[in-house]
Amino acid sequence: MLKLLADQIEALGLQGHYEVQAQAIKGANGSEFAFEGLRQNVGRIRSYEGVDRVWVEEAQSVTKASWNVLIPTIRKDDSEIWMTLNPEFEDDETYSRFIQHPPSNALVREVNWRDNPWFPKVLEEERQDLIKRDPDSYDHVWEGKCRQWLEGAIYAKELRKAYDEKRITEVEYDDEASVFTAWDLGRTDDTAIWWFQVVHGEIHVLECYASSGGSLSEYAEQILGRKVQIDLIDDDVVATLGPWKEELAHRRFYRYATHWLPHDARAKTLAAKGKSIIQQLSAALPLKSLAIVPDIGLENGIQASRMMFHRVWLDKDKCEDGLKALRRYQRVLQPDQRSLQQSPKHDWTSHYADAWRMLAVAWRKRISSEDAKTDEDKRKERFSAGATAMTMDDWWAAREEAMAMERRI
Repeated sequence: MLKLLADQIEALGLQGHYEVQAQAIKGANGSEFAFEGLRQNVGRIRSYEGVDRVWVEEAQSVTKASWNVLIPTIRKDDSEIWMTLNPEFEDDETYSRFIQHPPSNALVREVNWRDNPWFPKVLEEERQDLIKRDPDSYDHVWEGKCRQWLEGAIYAKELRKAYDEKRITEVEYDDEASVFTAWDLGRTDDTAIWWFQVVHGEIHVLECYASSGGSLSEYAEQILGRKVQIDLIDDDVVATLGPWKEELAHRRFYRYATHWLPHDARAKTLAAKGKSIIQQLSAALPLKSLAIVPDIGLENGIQASRMMFHRVWLDKDKCEDGLKALRRYQRVLQPDQRSLQQSPKHDWTSHYADAWRMLAVAWRKRISSEDAKTDEDKRKERFSAGATAMTMDDWWAAREEAMAMERRI
């Protein structure tokens, strides 16, 4: 949008009236256009004051949480929020909130191809071709109708069944059951986390979270519900715990069992003085609670996710972003437009989907087998040969910690 306006300023010869900056356009008369990505910059949005107009482009993907931040921020008298969108799904927050159930002061207009007096011949030919080739896609692309499911959506069948069986609902925290987390770690893009419990064989997914470019301190804060600062001091990793964060206060009561991390959490980085992610996180989270998910490959992970889905219940509000991602996670068409590519499309949905695979593999390989053990089985494991049972992940982490201690000595 910034480039579009900048191009129009140049085309109209108005360069002397406007200064185009990296994230803003400032007018000589004191006006200002500011540009923000809503999904990743919610915190910065809260600091805005005196805004007259907000234009939300591609508004169909804005979540309930983002609207709940943006709307109270635009509070100047006679201020307005404009939005443009092509509806995606009927249960999307934007569609439900502003089209199906619009506020009393909202002005809603459907503007379509037939309202364009300059509609070109080449687009008319494309429109007619799509009517014949794919009527379902035509209704969405040209008539603005909601999709039912994306072509190539990987979990379409499983999610459709979950919706039909009312397993996308309000999921309450069970204070007698342990809480697990499953992670996808991003380096230059998003990190995603799912919180879940296993209750009588059912997988209750409580909430999810994703952030781009965040630090390990930020992710530890999300787990503990309080301010955390992880620092490298000489050769040690030190975590400083601060006050509780009000918006995350409920997580302080979670009884965590295991935080399941992808296999690359073992990788050591030069930026962290050779410390792996699991070593850094262990400064804030108990080392014994950190475990590595077995690497069984992308396709096997997807199959594990599908096999798990019939046991899953997801909170429809606290998992809204993650549900959007899983619903849109897809394989795209090959260049020949006849078959789907083997690898899923890599976009913002991938991080939630990758963390979801971690959840499925952790449940299949470790958690479900632990649940199946009787109390007698567990007692025998604890006292067998007078030693404490250790997983390979536990052994690896303990060995790393011992070696680090030797180096310090």
